[in-house]
Amino acid sequence: MSSPTEGYVLHCYGPERYLRHAVVSAHTIRRHDRTRPIALWCPDDHRDRLDRWRLDDTFDVLRTLPPENRSIVGFKHALDRFKVFDRSLFVDADMVWCRNPDPLWKQFSAYAFTATGLERADHFFGGPKGLGVVADILLRRRRRTLRRFDLTHLPRVQAGMIYAQDDACTRDVAEAASYYLDHADETHFRSRLNEGRREESCEWSLAMAMSKLQLPVFPWLQGRRSPQLDYIDGLTDHDPDFTDVTCRYYTVRPIYNLRGFPVASIRDTLLKLATWLPGSGDYKEVTPFALHFGWLHQKQAFYDFVERTWSTLTAEPTERHRVSPSAVAETASPVPAE
Repeated sequence: MSSPTEGYVLHCYGPERYLRHAVVSAHTIRRHDRTRPIALWCPDDHRDRLDRWRLDDTFDVLRTLPPENRSIVGFKHALDRFKVFDRSLFVDADMVWCRNPDPLWKQFSAYAFTATGLERADHFFGGPKGLGVVADILLRRRRRTLRRFDLTHLPRVQAGMIYAQDDACTRDVAEAASYYLDHADETHFRSRLNEGRREESCEWSLAMAMSKLQLPVFPWLQGRRSPQLDYIDGLTDHDPDFTDVTCRYYTVRPIYNLRGFPVASIRDTLLKLATWLPGSGDYKEVTPFALHFGWLHQKQAFYDFVERTWSTLTAEPTERHRVSPSAVAETASPVPAE
């Protein structure tokens, strides 16, 4: 009997820049993993562009993404339809892979279905981001949601990395998440469309589905074993090609949670004040398996990296030889497995 296949699944749609993100992210996967296949779901015009640029061999599997699935919830609430491999790791395209993922795959293999996240979501998860959260807390809206849908807990799902092994379980999660989104007006969760965003979030509905099905999340924050960490300028050291990456990882969770504050000067001041107490400033310098550029105010470094790498990938063969080897993902040295 053959071994089950393991592989990465990416998707993209919309403007060409998102296709470039997927190509460059896949290129960083190949720095550290030369064996597992990579699949891409995308519109036909994206496939035509890959062929025109002679980059279609970036992916081992190319499939057409149906129009009805070209949205966040359209794709991530239908993962059972896009599960290309026996063990599929669905990853966002705004990620740079930083080291050998073999230990990560070994950890994922114990799960039928999981997504990175935290065991308990805070009140901001799927709720208002400002002072409106106070009303949710005082009126106990979160508890009412859980009771209404017969749930006992609500995890925090970070859907940038989702692992699916069991077909039936993956289908159950997709169906349950779609059901909860259809009944959003019976929950305390806020639509991201009302915040000026163009697409609805999939995370709170996936979290409810995983809670209902008693599926554990994959611990998001594990120090050096972290599957992904957020890119934060000032807390992330790296070379221009992201071949050598270290993140400052505070061991006290409330301290580490300050990392996402959008104003760097205020963030650094808060960190300085918060770490004044003995032991509260303890931190590690770690390299995650992947660096995620999920914060909107932190994406410029990723955009710059994509443009530099894209120029290398699409250069004429004679020009590629003039580029520094460190800029070419295929020449980067793999990090030994732990």
